[in-house]
Amino acid sequence: MTIQTGQTLPDLPLAVIDDGEKENTTTGALFAGRKVVMFAVPGAFTPTCSERHLPGYVAAFDAFRERGIEVYCLSVNDAFVMQAWAKAQSVPPGLKMLADGNAEFTRALGLELDGSAYGLGLRARRFALYADDGVVKWLAIEAPGEFRVTGAEAVLSAFGG
Repeated sequence: MTIQTGQTLPDLPLAVIDDGEKENTTTGALFAGRKVVMFAVPGAFTPTCSERHLPGYVAAFDAFRERGIEVYCLSVNDAFVMQAWAKAQSVPPGLKMLADGNAEFTRALGLELDGSAYGLGLRARRFALYADDGVVKWLAIEAPGEFRVTGAEAVLSAFGG
């Protein structure tokens, strides 16, 4: 079942890349006491993810920070891939890249995608959520093949522009 607004995010282990450094932590620790926009992409280095999704958040990073909101990018990739992608995309310090290598967190959210037909295996659906202290307050999920409601501009406009 897909996570819903009002529910608490599951507490599971993840690898986090921030400013090029890898750290193992839990989602509970990452979201506790914070206001966070987390967006998920089907895969690092894939076309829409690399050309539009992540770059939009990199460009809008300061606008989120001015609102007191942290930004996390989630993908079902290993930490080394996320580290290389962060470097290739000039991700600023503070924009955390979350590596859900075994899709444990993604599956717990009920937001997995079977990309086997494209040689991708199990991945995350393209989505964005806003959580306050680990509780989901807002959630947007893209229809398959679309990129309309989870980009940085769409999320910023959901929070007053």
